[in-house]
Amino acid sequence: MSSKPVQLEFVRHPKAIQAITDSLLMIKRSSTHIIRNRDQLIGTFFQPIMFLVLFTAVFNAVGLALPKDISYLDFLMAGIIVQTVAFGSTTTSIAVANDLQRGIVDRFKSLPMSNIAVLNGHVISDVFRNGISTAVMLGAGVLFGFRPEASITDWLLIVGILTIFTLAFSWLSAIMGVLAGSVEGVQWMSFLIVFPLTFASGAFAPTSSLAEWIRPFAENQPITHVIEAVRGLMIGTPIGDHGWIALVWCIGTIIVAMPIAAWLFKRKTIKV
Repeated sequence: MSSKPVQLEFVRHPKAIQAITDSLLMIKRSSTHIIRNRDQLIGTFFQPIMFLVLFTAVFNAVGLALPKDISYLDFLMAGIIVQTVAFGSTTTSIAVANDLQRGIVDRFKSLPMSNIAVLNGHVISDVFRNGISTAVMLGAGVLFGFRPEASITDWLLIVGILTIFTLAFSWLSAIMGVLAGSVEGVQWMSFLIVFPLTFASGAFAPTSSLAEWIRPFAENQPITHVIEAVRGLMIGTPIGDHGWIALVWCIGTIIVAMPIAAWLFKRKTIKV
């Protein structure tokens, strides 16, 4: 019996439609990894609680410098949430480096799929992961005595700010994941960037109490504006200019980082 050769036929869609469809598949892939990776899932739940307990216990004396109607826990919550989101967003860089190092991208290259879909999948799944961490953090905070005064509108603004901040940091992390030669390289690169930005900020102490040489940086860097905006919305204090400055920083970062990450990833995968 003669067998006829099988011919594969691919349906061509407009590039925009294909990019969206492929991105949704990659989002599903990356989100499934969160659920199936037990270590990552445990870290998503317990790391925020560990940070909250540690900083509440160690830096509680900072509360002496706060207004009498604001407890240190109320002051801390916004900072610890933004710090957790910042560190959590670096998972994108590790995931991108893993895909490049393990050769999975070679398999994707053989398929008629959008090149940016892989990055979109990792970045959007970071939003889901950080959403879980934030919810866990807020639940733990309430158990420890945190009593937010935010209205429904305030909570929507908080979610919006944290989501845009996650996207901005995740796209920066995507660039680090492409540039780093290994997962180990990603880890130290992420640490060098995220650690000073989160600790040299208004996360754990009022910027006015910091040393004079670092105070100008702490007061004007983007993470401080994000923290102060979220903090004011949570505890019912005026946020001043912090809200729109935080949005400008985050949206500007996305506009710059997204095409750079896509270009570097495409250039890297051509060489692989």
